[in-house]
Amino acid sequence: MSNNLILAAAVGYNFKQIELFIKSLRNFYFDKICLIIHRKDINLEKELQKYSCEIIKTNIDKKKIQFKRYEIFLDYLKEKNFDKILLCDSRDVYFQKNPFDFNYHSKINFFLEDFKIKDCPYNSNWIIKTYGKNEYDKISNNTILCSGTVLGDKNKIIEYLKLINVHIKKYKYKKKLKYLLTLRVDPEGRGCDQGHANFIVHKELIKGKNFYKNNEGPFATVFYLKEIKFDDNSKLLNKFGKPYLLVHQYDKRWNEFSNAINFIKKKFDIA
Repeated sequence: MSNNLILAAAVGYNFKQIELFIKSLRNFYFDKICLIIHRKDINLEKELQKYSCEIIKTNIDKKKIQFKRYEIFLDYLKEKNFDKILLCDSRDVYFQKNPFDFNYHSKINFFLEDFKIKDCPYNSNWIIKTYGKNEYDKISNNTILCSGTVLGDKNKIIEYLKLINVHIKKYKYKKKLKYLLTLRVDPEGRGCDQGHANFIVHKELIKGKNFYKNNEGPFATVFYLKEIKFDDNSKLLNKFGKPYLLVHQYDKRWNEFSNAINFIKKKFDIA
């Protein structure tokens, strides 16, 4: 019997925002789901309990959880035993199958997008503003990996979380002056945990890893996905004609996904 875990954050969301995530997942997967939510999200907690989700409560607000979630994940895992763990986003993810139902090649697995770092202004900015131009140049020709979906064995996931926590503390995003003077958060830096993940992995700071191409599966990060193709049941297919296990960032391609999402929502009785 499997003993797997899906670990995600849902701070600041209402249940409707993650309903597709939860309902599609529970259609295929019956092991543990653990979600970080804000202490004040009472209604969200009640809804998640209906789907046998474990809850971690925090006082950290939604503007800071992007980085703080890695500390919370690490603290949660210290005294736990799991076979495999999936760290993933929640609001913009849905499932087409059990995400563990695949022969993963390595102890930790990363899922690539379709662009190189140098061809994406967002990823380029996060790395340059965090590590500097010289370090950026060393990895800019690598393909972007998505920090919103990482799957591996417990020990490797812990190793990855320790690394990313160290880098978040050591390498700060260089905010624009107008944000620096007022102590406000620079909105352009909110996703730079992705920059940390790409730096750590492409600089070979973690071993025993494997990459999966975006068009070959098993996970799809669709922001830069070149070919969007569905079967008759509105399942997104990879280039081999097989349904992806997980679909991420579908809202970034809404014109292409709206019909499929509406079909899927009806299936799961989502208004």
